[in-house]
Amino acid sequence: MPVEKGVKTREYIEKDFRFGAGNYAPLPVVLERGEGVFVWDVEGDRYYDMLSAYSAVNQGHCHPAIIAAAKAQMDILCLTSRAFHNNIMGDFLEKICELTGFEKALPMNSGAEGVETAIKAMRRWGYQKKGIAKDQAEIIVCTENFHGRTTTIVGFSTDPGATEGYGPVTPGFKIVEYNDAEALEAAINENTCGFLVEPIQGEAGVKVPDDDYLVKVREICTRNNVLFCADEIQTGLGRTGALFCFQHSGVRPDIVIMGKALSGGVYPISAIACDNHIMEVFTAGSHGSTYGGNPLASVIGIAALDVIVNEKLPEKAAEKGARLMEKLKALDHPAIREVRGKGLLIAIEFYEPIAKKFCKQMQKEGVLAKDTHDVTVRFAPPLVISDEQIDDAFQRISRTLGWLENNQ
Repeated sequence: MPVEKGVKTREYIEKDFRFGAGNYAPLPVVLERGEGVFVWDVEGDRYYDMLSAYSAVNQGHCHPAIIAAAKAQMDILCLTSRAFHNNIMGDFLEKICELTGFEKALPMNSGAEGVETAIKAMRRWGYQKKGIAKDQAEIIVCTENFHGRTTTIVGFSTDPGATEGYGPVTPGFKIVEYNDAEALEAAINENTCGFLVEPIQGEAGVKVPDDDYLVKVREICTRNNVLFCADEIQTGLGRTGALFCFQHSGVRPDIVIMGKALSGGVYPISAIACDNHIMEVFTAGSHGSTYGGNPLASVIGIAALDVIVNEKLPEKAAEKGARLMEKLKALDHPAIREVRGKGLLIAIEFYEPIAKKFCKQMQKEGVLAKDTHDVTVRFAPPLVISDEQIDDAFQRISRTLGWLENNQ
C-alpha cells in the first residue's frame, strides 16, 4: 500500500518533539542525504542547501576527500585524550599555523568552545602580560553579537531570546555598538584585555561593517595594548571570498577563532590561532579538552583545509557571490529593504517580518534557507556551487518573491 506523501516527515518530526527539547523551531523538512550543494529529504525531494549548516559545509556535503580521510582514520585510532600525544595533531596544528600566519594553534570541538578558549587566553594574557589586577580584566564585545550558547557567552548577548532566564550574567564584559570605532575607544580602560568581534555579524542578519572599521579597530587595540580577537567561526575559511574575512581589511588580529568549516561539516572541530606571547599563558592543567585535537578530528581538519586551498574555494566564493549578489540586487522588489553581504554570505532584509514565511515558501520551491530576526533571510550555499546552480537557485528565489506579492 503506497505511503501518503508527508507521512514519514510527520513521523520523524513528531518523534523529535516527543523525546527532545523544544529549543529549535526548524522548517518542516527532514533531511536524510546530502551531496555537494544538495540535500534530500525522507520523501525523496531534493533541495538547494542555502544555509550550509551556518557555513559549516563550505566544502559541500560529504566531500569525498574528507569522508575518505575520516573513514581511513576510523579503522586506525580515533581518540587518545590529551593525556597522551598522537601522531596526527601536530600536522593539523602546523597546517592551521601555515594558513593563518600565526605561531601557535589550540584545538577544541565546538565553536563556542573556541570562543571560551579565546576568552580564557585574553584574560590570562591580561593578568600575566598586561598586569591587570586580579579578577578585574574586561573584554569588550558588540551589540547584536553571536559567539555561541554557553552561559558566559549568552551573558554578553544583546538578544533577549538568547539571554532570558539564564542570569546572573558573567561579569567582565562591556558592550559597545558594532561598527563604531569611537565607541570601542571610549570603552577601553586600564583593565581592558581584549576586543571580541565578528568581521561580519552573521546571526544578526549579515551585518557588514564599514570598509575601514577593522582597520580602526586594529589601530585602537594596538595603541591601547588590547588584544584584537576575530571570531571567524562563520565568516572564515573561504565564506566571504577570502580565507578569513579580516583579510579584506588588510589587518591581522591577535587571535583568530575558527570552527564550522574546519571539518567540512563532518565532525565538531574548532581552534584558536595566535602568536606564542599569547598562547604561552596556557600551562599544563590550565585548559583542556578530552576530544580536542584527537586523531580523527586532526585527519578530518587537514583534509577539510586541503579542500579549501586546493579547490580555491575563497576565490570561488568571491566569484559566485558576486554573481548571486548582482541577481538579487537587480530584483528591486518593493518588499525588499536591502540586499547585503560579502562573498557567499548574503542576506535579503524585508521591510516587514515575513522572513520565516518566505523561507517556508522557498522550501516548496526546492530551496532551504534560514530566517533571522523576523525580517532577514540568509543565503550561504556551499562554496562549490556552480554558475548554473546559482542561476537555478535564483530563479526559485525569484518565483518565491512572485508568490509573496499575492500572499502577504
